[in-house]
Amino acid sequence: MTTKTSGDYISTRAWLRDIIHGDDYILRGVSALEFLQMFVGYIGENHIEVYAKARGIYENVEYRVVGDFHEIEYIKIGNTLCTTFNQTINDMLSDFDHSDEQALTEALCNYFFEHNESFDGLKINPENRKTFQQIMINAVNYASGG
Repeated sequence: MTTKTSGDYISTRAWLRDIIHGDDYILRGVSALEFLQMFVGYIGENHIEVYAKARGIYENVEYRVVGDFHEIEYIKIGNTLCTTFNQTINDMLSDFDHSDEQALTEALCNYFFEHNESFDGLKINPENRKTFQQIMINAVNYASGG
């Protein structure tokens, strides 16, 4: 079984809120960036990434099963759990080869300009700093098309 797509809703956030809610799942990766409104997403999006305590029923949801949520930084907005921006960025940097570089770059660009052209406040884990330094330049130049 698959979920509805984002095109069935007025916004990506409304779609994610409707499909993923409650305390059993935490939005992560691109889905978290979309929910946090740091990445606009894709037209007709149907792929959702979550941390879960157990695998769910939807084929188009990528369930990263974890024993518990204690080591994951997340926030609750309404009835939906979502990784924090810092957690999301560090997760994507630590698995960069399998991450959506477009989403990551756009989200970092948005962060940079929303924080007075600075990455201050962003907490990059030591093991992710080299990758962050490589993508940071692309993120800064993203808005100017550079």
